[in-house]
Amino acid sequence: MLNLARVPSILMLGVIYVAYVLIGGVIFWKLEGDLGGKDLSKLLLNKQRLLMTYSCLNQEGLEEVAQVVRDASKTGLSLKGNQTADGFWKFTSSAVFAATVVTTIYGNMSPSSTAGQIFCVFFALFGIPLNVVVLNRVGKYMLALERNVSDFLEGKSGRKLQRCTRFFVHLFCFICGTVLFFIMPMLVFQQQEGWTYSQAIYYCFITLSTIGFGDFVASNPDKDYPDWYSVLMASWIFFGLAWLALLINHSIDILERLNS
Repeated sequence: MLNLARVPSILMLGVIYVAYVLIGGVIFWKLEGDLGGKDLSKLLLNKQRLLMTYSCLNQEGLEEVAQVVRDASKTGLSLKGNQTADGFWKFTSSAVFAATVVTTIYGNMSPSSTAGQIFCVFFALFGIPLNVVVLNRVGKYMLALERNVSDFLEGKSGRKLQRCTRFFVHLFCFICGTVLFFIMPMLVFQQQEGWTYSQAIYYCFITLSTIGFGDFVASNPDKDYPDWYSVLMASWIFFGLAWLALLINHSIDILERLNS
């Protein structure tokens, strides 16, 4: 009989990892597969309807219109009007773009000039390691602050309540972080971007975890955003990354203890 205790822990962890990924693939396939087919059929139907409505527009013309739409999206030009102020590359949006580069978060902006592309390479080459170091340091300060509060409250409580005190401090910090970096941004994005609450909370996690699908981006050339919006976005990204990295490190620590 196979003794599981003799199986190397790294092998067991690898099996769990592969199984987790495969199960996730099956679930996504079941949830999104039929919907993707329906979306494709709907797009093809809309394409045919468009060609029938505008008989002067052939396949080649439709492709040219699609290219204009893509180019307009890259430069921040709204197709609902004939003019744009500065496009995407204003100072505030450029600063947010620089933050997305060093934090490896996706966006809907990209440099088009040769000089800009070359500078982006070197900027990311030094900026990404710097960002990792800074986020690691900020995360350590957050963890130290949490531990100091926990130690202070444990000193005020009896021995029997020490474990409960530490647990409730961790729980309180987790709830505060969830409210600050997920719930409040969700409400802001729902108001400013017009997303549903589920779309906004999905965007918050996908952004802060740097997964980066790019299906939702908090920037639309058709909308006028308040001046504080870009500053709030940059601050949310920086501190939210540090908090989520701290939370992930806690999870890794728990998994390693269970595996040991």
